[in-house]
Amino acid sequence: MKRIAIILCVVVLAHMAEAQKTRSIAFYNVENLFDTLDGPNDDAEFLPSAKNEWNNAKYHEKLSHIREVLLAMGKPIICGFSEVENAEVVRAIIAQQKDFKNYGLVHFESPDARGIDVAMIYDSSQLKLLGSNNIRFILPGETKATTRDILWAQFQSKKQVFYVMVNHWPSRRGGTDESDVKRVAAAKIACQFIDSVQKSNGLPIVLLGDLNDYPDNTGPKLLDERLDPMITTASGPTKGTHYYNNEWGILDHIYVSPNFIGTKKGVLKNSGTIHNFPFLMEEYKGVIQPKRTYGGTKYLGGYSDHLPVSIQVKL
Repeated sequence: MKRIAIILCVVVLAHMAEAQKTRSIAFYNVENLFDTLDGPNDDAEFLPSAKNEWNNAKYHEKLSHIREVLLAMGKPIICGFSEVENAEVVRAIIAQQKDFKNYGLVHFESPDARGIDVAMIYDSSQLKLLGSNNIRFILPGETKATTRDILWAQFQSKKQVFYVMVNHWPSRRGGTDESDVKRVAAAKIACQFIDSVQKSNGLPIVLLGDLNDYPDNTGPKLLDERLDPMITTASGPTKGTHYYNNEWGILDHIYVSPNFIGTKKGVLKNSGTIHNFPFLMEEYKGVIQPKRTYGGTKYLGGYSDHLPVSIQVKL
């Protein structure tokens, strides 16, 4: 009996040690994280004087909600964000927070008219930031850049070096088919970066983002030729990250290069997860869906119209 107890203890400790080595890489469209200041961008909708009556109390509640999501996901070692107004609002998520005291920020201001940017935070006690930059591009039919940049960063964990990209492709405004050419353009720019990395050094890549496209659309299919999709209908009970027109769909994606999956130091196979924590959801007209911050101009005090997604990685 004593020998059996020792064996069980060893097994439990081994599992605990393995669990401690595993962290998540996540992505979250936080739905309009704006401050309350009137900036140079078109942010009039989110000012105290606007119909939405966006104010400090609502802003700080929004920040608190995002922290709640990050903690529920186990404090991701990296988390990409979309729909953030600037670096300051992302910094406010982690500033003066004991749980995130070691976290760093990667952000570049984009040319989006509303000031909607992408960003990422990372655990600097576990990762060294080797470099970062933004990829700016001009959409078909336009003469200057007007959409969100693609953000990339290169990290090192001991001997492992890898890239993370954060995307927020053009919306479907004006019609899905009519706007498809814009998202395909964004996909091609992302693929150019992926191809350049694979050609130059072959380092692993993790691509995060709200692509405003479903897995079977043209843009994501271009990514499929290079990276493996980690978020599928099997990744969570909702089978999607966004609810629209009475249907769930996957708009929020994580792709990983094949050489970073299933290795001793890499992404766990089939670890893609769509998180539908109960506090993120509400029942509306008999349907369980994401609890938003606003419904029109009505303040709902929710979290986002998108669900967060993550993968598990051993570093």
